[in-house]
Amino acid sequence: MEALQFVFNPALYVLAKAAGAVHPAAFASRIGLLRYGDVPEPKLPGPEWVKIDTIMGGICGSDLSLIALEDSPSLSPLASFPFVVGHENVGVVRETGAAVTEVQPGQRVVADPLLPCAVRGFKDLCPACAAGRPNRCLRFTEGDIAPGLLLGHCRDTGGSWGATYVAHRSQLIPVPDHVSNENALMAEPFGCALHAVALADVAPGSTVLVIGGGVIGLSVVAALKVLAPHARVIALVRHAFQAERAKKYGAHGVLRPRRGEQYREVAEALGAKLLKPVLGAPVLVGGADVVFECAGSPGALNDALRFARPGGKVVLVGLASFPRGIDWSFIWQRELQIQGVFASGPIDTPLGRMTAMQYAMRLFADGTVDLSDMVTHRFALKDYRQALATAWSKKTSGCLKAVLIPDTAVARAWTGGRREPAPVTEVTAAAGRDMV
Repeated sequence: MEALQFVFNPALYVLAKAAGAVHPAAFASRIGLLRYGDVPEPKLPGPEWVKIDTIMGGICGSDLSLIALEDSPSLSPLASFPFVVGHENVGVVRETGAAVTEVQPGQRVVADPLLPCAVRGFKDLCPACAAGRPNRCLRFTEGDIAPGLLLGHCRDTGGSWGATYVAHRSQLIPVPDHVSNENALMAEPFGCALHAVALADVAPGSTVLVIGGGVIGLSVVAALKVLAPHARVIALVRHAFQAERAKKYGAHGVLRPRRGEQYREVAEALGAKLLKPVLGAPVLVGGADVVFECAGSPGALNDALRFARPGGKVVLVGLASFPRGIDWSFIWQRELQIQGVFASGPIDTPLGRMTAMQYAMRLFADGTVDLSDMVTHRFALKDYRQALATAWSKKTSGCLKAVLIPDTAVARAWTGGRREPAPVTEVTAAAGRDMV
């Protein structure tokens, strides 16, 4: 089958790191660790599994970090190489195991990408899974399949950057007929945002600052409107098209500061005072009750710690693998609460307790939330280099979510062969590392 695999090679890792620091396009070239070609289809690991033909797979910021070799090597034991990339997914069931009754061949589904105890065949759940926190599972390296935190990081499951992947019955979320492929694909990032907002436990009347106008930042804005409707939400974004979406999805204020004006504008929006230290950036007196860091950069993390009020919360949703140059003194002096967020999990909703991705699908189905226009670019899987360049060059391309579509009859039938790539010359000339 057609697929994009991440193949680890120590020598190429060193070479790509060096070349990519100068020319980011090198990460998607022959000296990078991403490989396009024909690979065997994944097999059903057991009777509780299904085989799914991909309609489209999303390009996530974490995928870009993976390809740019920014992920911490400390997490490498929680993956198995080589693996087909892609955890944001929507597809059509082709084959079901003998024990599967929840879905039928021909049905559209999304798979929750987490690979915890239940997926790995354990009936006696680990303490984290038993407590309803499968994203904190203690057995991501054990059981019926190879190590992997997520679909798209495990050599046995495949991923959505391939024509076919497999999923356990416990992962499946049926897609209602009237829900678009684009909204279905957004169930995973929006589920992560719902999970993050639920963890933050935002009190009514709170002032919330969301740093980052990419897909995750905008999804957090939309999630706050659902789960914390009485909070005041301010979004800090970089580009005009991100500002428009932030307003549309529910932000009460949107900041897009000019160079050198960020601290002043944020302080004004938060009703805080600015102090000038002997060295370095200004210091706020006051700040937001809750700050969601969704940009995934050291600079954004540094700012998040400065923009939270004493006793406030900083929720780390973005991916900053090696955050150098961070001033950690604000955590101590302001007694900040720091909350990390990984993937999604069950949350309490007005409809009862369910996984955040299930709730995302319910919100799409009843029309409460529509994030379909977040999918701005579509590419054939074979055009992955152009897709990655577009996703890396947001300022030039205007990209929010780019998706990859395999060259299969199923994908053509469900997408109508629709592709909307930006011209290659337009995006590859850009700096290529605009990740916010």
